[in-house]
Amino acid sequence: MTAEFQVPSPLVPTRESYYVRCCKQHADGTWAVVDDSLDTQRPNPAPRSCQRRPSGCLIQEMPNGYSKITWVEHVNGDELGVHNLYKQLVNSGNAFGAKRWVTTLDRQCERLASSLASNIPTGDVGVITNQEGRKSMLKLAERMVISFYARVSASTTHTWTTLSGTGADDVRVMTRKSVDDPGRPPGIVLSAATSFWLPVPPKRVFEFLRDENSRNEWDILSNGGIVQEMAHITNGRDSGNCVSLLRVNSANSSQSNMLILQESCTDQTASFVIYATVDIVAMNVVLNGSDLDYVVLLPSGFAILPD
Repeated sequence: MTAEFQVPSPLVPTRESYYVRCCKQHADGTWAVVDDSLDTQRPNPAPRSCQRRPSGCLIQEMPNGYSKITWVEHVNGDELGVHNLYKQLVNSGNAFGAKRWVTTLDRQCERLASSLASNIPTGDVGVITNQEGRKSMLKLAERMVISFYARVSASTTHTWTTLSGTGADDVRVMTRKSVDDPGRPPGIVLSAATSFWLPVPPKRVFEFLRDENSRNEWDILSNGGIVQEMAHITNGRDSGNCVSLLRVNSANSSQSNMLILQESCTDQTASFVIYATVDIVAMNVVLNGSDLDYVVLLPSGFAILPD
């Protein structure tokens, strides 16, 4: 198997790994999923690769029907190319370590539970209770998030170009051609990214960015108008983990048919606020549980990582 492990920033090179995976169930019912590196057997090892020593997880069934996950990551990697802004994050294990993978697994379980939930309270304003509409909106948000993740990292398949400056807060751009790509307009897609440090706790930054009441302070899409949450779906234990549908009440008539789909999520290793504009007609189709593959999304957002 081959994999490219990524951090949501152009300033952290991806870690490529070529490995073999073994899955085995032990006599006590515990499953072991173990990876071991084969990088030394590659004729031309890729640059910036990491050697993955025996790593993986143990999955044990608990009496209450839940699962106990024990994860171990044993990796030989270097900091070559990692910007000083992110070295502590990489060394702490929050970037590529077991803590991140367990947290990611936990978030996916929360998302799955939310999409399958049937006992939705009907008293709260804006809560989507239509089961098919919830599933469609969560799937659309998931596609938006995956697209954002794929385009913000320093993937080896796409190269970032620095526009100006020499520091961490340089603006980096990347272009790619979109041809017959469902959910993305045809033509050249331009991505831009920058990284910077703030002397503010990550939780405070996250709450500020996800709050629709403060959105007109930073989002040019709001055009100084009032942003109102039209609908939302909670998809985690933390109140910040949710998918929201926002509407901009602006004097600009060209924005009267514009909605903003936003997903905010937070855990111990990172927080994200990711959003994209969507057409009202297309969103109505999604909320009715219909096909969403044709809905065009060009996501933007923030990856908030701990210092």
